[in-house]
Amino acid sequence: MAAVFLTAEWRKLAMANYVVDPSALQPYLPNKTELDLWNDTCYVSLVGFMFLNTKLCGLRIPFHHTFEEVNLRFYVKYKDITGWKRGVVFIKEIVPKPALTFVANTMYGEHYQTLPMSHMIEAKDDRLTVAYRWELQRWHSLEVTAAKNTVAIREGSEEEFITEHYWGYTQLAPHRTSEYAVEHPRWMVFPVSSYRIDVDFGKIYGGGFSNLSTQKPGSVFLAEGSEIVVRRGTKI
Repeated sequence: MAAVFLTAEWRKLAMANYVVDPSALQPYLPNKTELDLWNDTCYVSLVGFMFLNTKLCGLRIPFHHTFEEVNLRFYVKYKDITGWKRGVVFIKEIVPKPALTFVANTMYGEHYQTLPMSHMIEAKDDRLTVAYRWELQRWHSLEVTAAKNTVAIREGSEEEFITEHYWGYTQLAPHRTSEYAVEHPRWMVFPVSSYRIDVDFGKIYGGGFSNLSTQKPGSVFLAEGSEIVVRRGTKI
């Protein structure tokens, strides 16, 4: 088992899931992986969440233990001698700390970008509102309102498909892929009642995703999250 690279809590994960043509993701597909579909449907997810109590190799880095992240990701699978592994590929990960971007991009071949960010988590009466904002020429936002009490994720559901991917894959070169394990318990979700998404996908993620700015997501979830462990990557 690979050594632990990062430990943290991922909390209040707002997930907007969009149906896309699989061909749009082919340029981003790491070598040896395949697209992972749910009911023959291909998804990308816009995900905003909080990093809390973050430690790198067991060390708490000053000013880098609590911060927001927003990413656009899609779902893949990879088969080795143990069978199929289900994972995610990140098209871009936005964070507010330049040191995070420098380390992730230069040392691990990731696709981070540093932008001004903010968040809001507000519990009022029987409702919970969670919002993430980031600035690139203008402010973009992902906001979800849900019931305050969590419920279990149903087996075989779309929520299970979106949340139950425990590997990450990064394309390092045309024929080189990095694989790393992500460990966390099964999450609980808050039943979502409404959402607001104001994002220029083309500006942030490239012209191939510009249509998402006017496309209604197929689903929107809000997960409580948990403590997580990310293990060091290996080449496949």
